[in-house]
Amino acid sequence: MDNFQIETAQNISIEQNVAGIGERILAFFVDLAIIVVYMVMAGIMMGALSNIGSSEFMYYLVLGLPSFLYYLIWETTWNGRTPGKALLHIRVVKLDGTRPEFSNFLVRWLLRIIDISLTSGGVAVVTILLNGKGQRLGDIAAGTTVISERSDLNLGQTLMVEIPEDYQPKYPQVTVLSDTDIQEVKNLYRTAKREGQHHIILSLSQKLEELLEVKIEERPIDFVKRVIQDYNYYTQR
Repeated sequence: MDNFQIETAQNISIEQNVAGIGERILAFFVDLAIIVVYMVMAGIMMGALSNIGSSEFMYYLVLGLPSFLYYLIWETTWNGRTPGKALLHIRVVKLDGTRPEFSNFLVRWLLRIIDISLTSGGVAVVTILLNGKGQRLGDIAAGTTVISERSDLNLGQTLMVEIPEDYQPKYPQVTVLSDTDIQEVKNLYRTAKREGQHHIILSLSQKLEELLEVKIEERPIDFVKRVIQDYNYYTQR
C-alpha cells in the first residue's frame, strides 16, 4: 500500500493510505458478483411477468439500467463506496481528502468505459501502478483517488507512543493533562488525519493551546502531534 501527502488550504498535511491494486480488484469482483446476482434474479422475475404482458422495453430497463448505473448510484449516495468497496474498507475521495461532488463521481464513472469496460481493466491497472496516487484515468480527470480505511492494530492505537532516545520535548505544560485527556486527543487526531477532517485538527490545536497556555508557532497538525509525544515523554520517564 502506497502513501502520499496532501497539503490543505489550512497548511495541514494529511497522509492518505492509497488502496492497493489487490483491494480494488477484489472490490470490483464483489460488485460484479452483486450485479450478476441481481440480473439473474431480475431476469427470472421479469420472465415470469412476461407471461402477463410485460413489455420488452421494461425487461431491458429493469435489468440494464440499475447495472449500468450501479457504480454512480452507490458511490454518490454512500460516501464514495460500493458494497464491494465497503467490504474491503476502501472508498473514493478527492485528492484533498474531502468528499467528492456529484460531478467528480460522474466523470470517473464515464471514464470507466476506457479504464475498465473496453480494456478489461488493463488501462486502469497500468495507470494506477504508474500514477503513485492510486488514480486510474477516471480519477485523474475527476481529481479523485481511492483510499484504504483499514487500520492495523499497533502501538499507535494505545495511549503510549514510541519516543526516540534523543527526543527533545517542547511543552512541559502537557503534564496538566490526564491520561484520559491525551487518549481522547490522540483518538481525535488519528481519526481527523485519516479522514481529512481539517477543521477538527484546527479546533483541537486551538483547544490545546488554550489549555496549555502556550502560543504555538508550528502547524496545527505538528502541534497536536508534539503534545502527544511530549506527554508520553514526561509520563514514561
